[in-house]
Amino acid sequence: MPLLGPDDRLPRRPSRVLVAGTSGAGKTTLAARIAAVLDLPHVEIDALFHGPGWVPRPEFEDDVRRFTAAPTWVTEWQYGPVRPLLAERADLLVWLDLPRATVMRQVVVRTLRRRLRRELLWNGNVEPPLHTVLTDPEHIVRWAWRTHDGAAERVRALRREHPDLAVVRLTTRRQVQRWAAGPLTGAS
Repeated sequence: MPLLGPDDRLPRRPSRVLVAGTSGAGKTTLAARIAAVLDLPHVEIDALFHGPGWVPRPEFEDDVRRFTAAPTWVTEWQYGPVRPLLAERADLLVWLDLPRATVMRQVVVRTLRRRLRRELLWNGNVEPPLHTVLTDPEHIVRWAWRTHDGAAERVRALRREHPDLAVVRLTTRRQVQRWAAGPLTGAS
């Protein structure tokens, strides 16, 4: 199947949708929008992965197997151990292939907002103190910078392994908005 762009019609109405991209690209926001437009359940995969104290939940993989067995869902395509299962069961992948500068601006603003407002995230977690961006090599801002280019290779490999999976590539925020207001709404 050819790689689809922001103006291409979807081959069919999707029922199991993945949203791919690096941390901070807007996966969760777009996944929630897709779920609302298509009237599908959105499963925020971070909420399944992160337990209290940012410790991975031991039941994470079982939870993913359980929800992906359902006929309809939308989620983010992340966490290496479950990516193959998610890809095997999906019928559409939307790839947020945004420039590094865009992603970094988004992840920094989001991290600052969450920390300054002490927003509760998954299972009672909050963003760590801001100085940890300098001391923690796994800090989300550093992680987004370091892993930005890996998403493209994962999507290329996915397309080789699952040539029939419809993949929409969106490279700007404007394309995301145009696709969500156009081809996506036409599929609902």
